[in-house]
Amino acid sequence: MNLLRNLFAVIGLIFVAILLIGAVTLGPRLAKLDPGFPQAYGAFAGRLLESGDPGVAMMWSEPVQEGLSVEDVTTSLKSLATNKNLLFVGESPFYQQVEAVTGEDYRYVNFLSFCDAQVGKMMLDYRDQYSGFMPCRIALVEDKDGNLALYSMNLDLMIYGGEPLPPELKAEALRMRDTIRDIMRGAAAGEF
Repeated sequence: MNLLRNLFAVIGLIFVAILLIGAVTLGPRLAKLDPGFPQAYGAFAGRLLESGDPGVAMMWSEPVQEGLSVEDVTTSLKSLATNKNLLFVGESPFYQQVEAVTGEDYRYVNFLSFCDAQVGKMMLDYRDQYSGFMPCRIALVEDKDGNLALYSMNLDLMIYGGEPLPPELKAEALRMRDTIRDIMRGAAAGEF
């Protein structure tokens, strides 16, 4: 495990070195990037070096308060999303799919999807590739010890990681980012 962690740390350092070398050789191109570019990639690199895992570095996580059930957290997510004008557009109960395929019980893993169609339209009008960020997904995961946590993709690289988004789209992307984080924190604490 340490070997893998060290390998990812080296990869992260190489990535940062490439960015620094690129800063010298690609100065004019880098000048066109969003002003938040260095902070977004620096934060990513820091999480990568800390965890040794790019998947961990790309995600937000919120441990769920002890004593809250799956139903409590799911209901809270849906309620908080509604309060923030997000539509609940579906869920994928992964644990049920695993059980159906393997015939064995599996720990709770469910992907809940939320959407703001107007922001989604803006994203797709800007770039079709942004469909990969849609809808916003929050995973409710029971770990191997029975503890619950919420996970979602960190949207900062999408927002700050390249050329600046058009101002209106950036404002809406930031609002969505903050909304998803608020929903995750609130549901992890059992708020409605």
